[in-house]
Amino acid sequence: MPVSHVAIRVSDIASSKAFYDAALAPLGTKIAMSFQDGKMLGYGGDKGPDFWIREVTGEDAKPQNRPVHVAFEAKSKEEVQAFYDAAIAAGGKDNGAPGPRPQYTPNYYGAFVHDPEGNNIEAVYFAPTA
Repeated sequence: MPVSHVAIRVSDIASSKAFYDAALAPLGTKIAMSFQDGKMLGYGGDKGPDFWIREVTGEDAKPQNRPVHVAFEAKSKEEVQAFYDAAIAAGGKDNGAPGPRPQYTPNYYGAFVHDPEGNNIEAVYFAPTA
């Protein structure tokens, strides 16, 4: 089942935008759409947005449904490293430095960071198998 898009709720759109602008740039992803006066931002590539962040307030802003885990596919180990470096520089917190994760699959190479809202964001590269 292919996934069309994913949306997560954030309490501060400005800090989340700054984080995702920086963290997703090495993966070739940028804002493709904006709604609700900039309170809902869709990130994507040529096909349009497939990852959304939406600012919520009041009771909806409580973190009872967090953390969310989202993995973005990278094209190389170098892209995984660039994602990790950019995410950390943008204020992300380390949750697993770039490296192999053979406990998942033999060809899994990923890096994990917590975004400003505490969500677990990952870049993963699936190396070709021999």
